Amino acid sequence: MTYLAQRSNDRIVLDPGTGITPNACVIWLHGLGADGEDFVPIVPELRLAASCAPRFVFPHAPVRPVTINGGMRMRAWYDITGLAPGATEDAVGIRASAELIERMIREEREAGIPARRIVLAGFSQGGAIALHTGLRHAEQLAGVLALSCYLPLRSALREASPASRELPILMCHGRHDQFAPIDLAVQSRDLLIAGGYRVQWREYPMQHQVCAEEIADVSAWLGQRLAPGPPAGA
Repeated sequence: MTYLAQRSNDRIVLDPGTGITPNACVIWLHGLGADGEDFVPIVPELRLAASCAPRFVFPHAPVRPVTINGGMRMRAWYDITGLAPGATEDAVGIRASAELIERMIREEREAGIPARRIVLAGFSQGGAIALHTGLRHAEQLAGVLALSCYLPLRSALREASPASRELPILMCHGRHDQFAPIDLAVQSRDLLIAGGYRVQWREYPMQHQVCAEEIADVSAWLGQRLAPGPPAGA
């Protein structure tokens, strides 16, 4: 499928080719220091069926100082003081970014895309925000795709929306991730499963990156979630 790109100050949007009306949406959040361009090249590699016809939205995170990087200003969904257990989390930044994504979900809903046809996806920090937002969203979404990330804030499950109880979640992680250690992701996975969430888990022999096997797994999962008709099983 050929996608038509539109670029603005806060996002990149890929719509299906001329004459095709989007019937779903994937809002895909980049990682620390990147921008919305980062995952645009992956869309053709997903080789989704034309019947899925999703719109892809790649937002740009705000520019802010990041403590773990010496206070350097860069695109970041929230500040990171450290990844060790007990490190202070930037709750204000996390919630502000979640509200940006909620606004984009509302825009898609107003454009006629049902909540159950909207996937939140993200890599690293972006995956953390996708999880945070998906669990709290007032309607059940099509799913959350969480790549090389963890679940932020200890209040996550206490604040979860009842609508998210059946939310399909795919978590993918590299065994040798040097930035977001796999132990963080495993702890998040186990917390979600203990809370009754539908989590699929995939791990790969890679670092903080994306690999071909992972792209194939993501493609299959998105194909299930966005297939025409009633939502497919997770």
